[in-house]
Amino acid sequence: MLTQNTLDILRQLKLTGMCDALEQQRSQPETHDLAFEERLALLVDREVLHRESRRLERLLRAARLRVPACIEDIDYRHPRGLERSRMAGLASCDWIRQSLNLCITGPTGCGKTWLACALGNQACRQGLSVRYLRVPRLFEQLRIAHGDGSYARLMNQLLKTDLLILDDWGMQKVTAQQRQDLMEVIEDRHGRGSTLIASQLPTEHWHDYIGSATLADAILDRLLHGAHRLNLKGESLRKAKAQKPESVDPS
Repeated sequence: MLTQNTLDILRQLKLTGMCDALEQQRSQPETHDLAFEERLALLVDREVLHRESRRLERLLRAARLRVPACIEDIDYRHPRGLERSRMAGLASCDWIRQSLNLCITGPTGCGKTWLACALGNQACRQGLSVRYLRVPRLFEQLRIAHGDGSYARLMNQLLKTDLLILDDWGMQKVTAQQRQDLMEVIEDRHGRGSTLIASQLPTEHWHDYIGSATLADAILDRLLHGAHRLNLKGESLRKAKAQKPESVDPS
């Protein structure tokens, strides 16, 4: 009865990991020979692991990454200019903690989205908040926010995100309002959060993509100054996957 009361109290305190571990100890007689401190340490460790797992689940759910990708599954066999040492440095996520940006460019199918999501997954695993958005979807959300009064709340959410992933950058010309909104997003995050841009468009063409010389200068200065860059090359990995189904890094 005493143990059941303890379990009930642990659930009330939302110590689910400790509760599960205590029930497991009850069903494993070999743990009964452990000292009290050892059994308590096992309970605490289980609670820590449970909370870390729940936090990761929340971060990944909020990130809404387009594809399930992780750094460990990167395929370095395909000749596209990826260096293990370079990716190891990016996987540390120190650039995110320093509020630096990353630009991934290259032809269609070379793995830009996959790598962006892998780095987003890695950031979540290190307890950093991530949000993945295609640029057209970002502009649509901002347009709706202007109309329904939620603009300030949306901008605050974007500002508080440690890593903002903007995919499909440069797919279509931007309007004057979109250009201004983009400036506000980049300006808000400058020096306070990291932005990862994934684009088929080489960086030397980004100025023309944005359109207005004054705003383009301001946006690109904030995005590209001190930013890390990955310029991918080679044939489409999708074609390679069709020929080699065992390839892990498919997009």
